[in-house]
Amino acid sequence: MKVSMPGRKHIALVAHDNKKADLLEWVETHREALSRHELYATGTTGALLEELLALPVTKLQSGPLGGDQQIGAKIAEGEINFIIFFWDPLEPQPHDPDVKALLRIAVLWNIPVASNLATADFLLSSPFMATEYEKVLPDFTEYRQRLAKPPRLEEE
Repeated sequence: MKVSMPGRKHIALVAHDNKKADLLEWVETHREALSRHELYATGTTGALLEELLALPVTKLQSGPLGGDQQIGAKIAEGEINFIIFFWDPLEPQPHDPDVKALLRIAVLWNIPVASNLATADFLLSSPFMATEYEKVLPDFTEYRQRLAKPPRLEEE
């Protein structure tokens, strides 16, 4: 099944504390390109981005307080098309299960994810960023039907 991703993408911007400076520098460099899209961010990152960019940012909860899960829910609802998530591979996070769940849901729904500067540069410069894109989604029909059937009771 294919779904249309609009030319004006809905981009989630997330950064762990040790990566916030990298994200802020990256968004400042790419302000013009980002201004053509809808921006979402978790916690403090959202306030910092809105002030730096002078662009509207939909601000969600901090990651450890549920912001990562909010982004995951928006992906499942088809509201988020793209994630820039600069996570810190050297620092354990108290909400690692939430981060893993967010990355899992992004892969499940075929959402582009950039986890470092180079990938973010490559993705943002893609010609697909400015145009409508037909994204392939997995067919979950069989999975949903399997879950809808009551378990069979074994005869004694």
